[in-house]
Amino acid sequence: MKLWRCMICGDPYLGEEKPRNCPFCGAHERYIVEQTEYKDPVIESLSDVSKENLEAALQLETNNAEFYACASRKANTDEMKNMFKALSKVESEHASVISKALKIAKPEINLANNECQADDMANLEESHVREERAIKKYGKFLSEATEPRVQEIFSAVIAVESDHLSLSEERITD
Repeated sequence: MKLWRCMICGDPYLGEEKPRNCPFCGAHERYIVEQTEYKDPVIESLSDVSKENLEAALQLETNNAEFYACASRKANTDEMKNMFKALSKVESEHASVISKALKIAKPEINLANNECQADDMANLEESHVREERAIKKYGKFLSEATEPRVQEIFSAVIAVESDHLSLSEERITD
């Protein structure tokens, strides 16, 4: 058994094999290292632009975590309930990563937020819009970032949000 760490969220994972994705934040395998190789990422200082972009990303991730929690509660099938629940947890973990980069406490995720539909297809379509919006914004934020750690965060999160987009695409087209 090995101890693995995610270079994006820092969370540990026990397993014989390196996971393909971080079980917490969804970061791809390239961001997962053995504990002995892990170095805690530090951002000495943030540019004003990166600070503003991280704050905007934090709001987006918090809102998406709340939306997915709502969609999970209102889901019509066990599959959709669990998919939305997992998405909420990943988005909440992204909010944690961004909060650490900003050196602030993570905002409270309002799990009682009711801004979703009672229809799985409508929530899938909204999910699709939200993920496309996040990918577009994070691409812009990545291009504006000068700090390597901020670039790494946005690169990893863009890849994860792209994975989320494929989840809704598969189900909307079925």
